[in-house]
Amino acid sequence: MTDAKTLGQALDALLQPEKFRDYGPNGLQVEGDREIKRLVSGVTASRALIEAAIADNADAMLVHHGLFWRGQDGRVTGWMRDRLRLLLTHGIHLFAYHLPLDAHPELGNNAQLGRLLGFQAEGRFGEQDLGFFGTPAVSWSSAQDLADHVAGVLGRPVTCVGEGGRVIRRVAWCTGGAQGYFEAAIAQGVDVFLTGEISEPQAHLARETGIAFLACGHHASERYGAPALGAHVAQLLGIEHQFIEIDNPA
Repeated sequence: MTDAKTLGQALDALLQPEKFRDYGPNGLQVEGDREIKRLVSGVTASRALIEAAIADNADAMLVHHGLFWRGQDGRVTGWMRDRLRLLLTHGIHLFAYHLPLDAHPELGNNAQLGRLLGFQAEGRFGEQDLGFFGTPAVSWSSAQDLADHVAGVLGRPVTCVGEGGRVIRRVAWCTGGAQGYFEAAIAQGVDVFLTGEISEPQAHLARETGIAFLACGHHASERYGAPALGAHVAQLLGIEHQFIEIDNPA
């Protein structure tokens, strides 16, 4: 058993959120009133995840996408009221870590995704060093072959744009909505860049530069950091942990 202060201190010590310029608050976002025996982790603090955490008798939740974001409407109405009502009624603490969870070199989304796909990280790139680059365990004969591998591992379709016959010897990746990192990835001399989403400009850049772009899903690329972090901190503090997957096609 532990308390919210101790759990928050352990998470902050691991992720060092003070080092990041982020889009919302990292750490304890909603304070509950329970001693913490059971921690549930998930990708997004959606109503579905909150309801699943309640059913799982969770005392605290740990997510990548929290409730509060810079520039959003600050009124507690509609869906925000419903989510907060559930958390406060059941006394559940909500912890959220965005960019710090993407960036952690071992437990983060990028590190965990790279390990899952067989990528060996050699360095970092992009704003706040969020992107990773390195070498795949296998030299894929084409970007489409790599895309098929990623699709099989993640269990969802992958969009592949760009060079079709280039042997893949160097890769760059950054989970979530990191399509804006594509040019920085190209500058690292890679053969392919992998992230969650693609926007209109990146399709043209991929075709014109010969560097393939793989979009594998925002949620799909970011569902590995939270359970790794949750399991780690649960073992550290002697509490129970359960990851709950809420499917999202985006």
